[in-house]
Formats: sequence, C-alpha cells, structure tokens
Amino acid sequence: MICYAVVDTNVLVSALLSNKDDAATVLIVKKLFGGEIIPVFSNDVIREYREVLNRKKFGFSQDTVDYLISAVKQFGILLEPSASGVTLPDMKDLPFYEVVLEKRKENDDAYLVTGNKKHFPVKTFVVTPRELLDLLERSE
Repeated sequence: MICYAVVDTNVLVSALLSNKDDAATVLIVKKLFGGEIIPVFSNDVIREYREVLNRKKFGFSQDTVDYLISAVKQFGILLEPSASGVTLPDMKDLPFYEVVLEKRKENDDAYLVTGNKKHFPVKTFVVTPRELLDLLERSE
C-alpha cells in the first residue's frame, strides 16, 4: 500500500538523530525515499523543516538538511490548504494539520505522522511513526 503522509518535523529530527536503523522514525524516512509513503506538504511546512533542521543544537550538516528537504519536494505533493479554523495547543502545528485535512478531501489514505499526538485532535489519521508502519504492514 502506498499512502500519503504529512510528516511532522519531530519525526524528521528523531530519524536524523537516531543511530538505530530499525527505529520507527528512520523507517518512515526510508519509506519516503522508497516511494511507499508520499510526503504531502505546504510552503509553511517546508519553512518549518528548514528552520528547525538548521538549528545549531542538532548539528545537522547543511547538505543533509538540503538533501532531505529536496527529496520531500521531489517525491511529494505541494498543497496550499484552506484555513480550517481549528485551534491547537501549539498553533505552530496548524500548517501540518491543515495540509492533512486538505489532502483527505480527495484521499482517505492520508495521515499526519507525529511524535506528539497530544498536540492534535484525536483522529484516526493522526498517527505515530510506529502506528503508520503497522497500518502499512497490515495493508500488504
């Protein structure tokens, strides 16, 4: 099964920081590169990726950040979502939520994958990296 996913920045950070090839976040990124997960994003999401991934505290090289973002853009789908009117505990998360809502208007196989589910409404399409991997495995 191929699915669409809005990948929260914390998933990318966790994957890049992990030294375990079998970590759920690492496997999500591998599936993005492998075409099993098609990233869905907006310009606001890309700005967030760039800002967070370039923070000095993480120590990611500029080449790594540029490569990851260019892959998301190359393999993914750019959407400009409609305003949802939703209020979230952390409004910086709103662009991610609005992109998944926009994509779900045309495709139910769209998910928001995050390490912080508590920041979003309780919905079946808001999943952790492990939950998305389990969904993909069950659908094979």
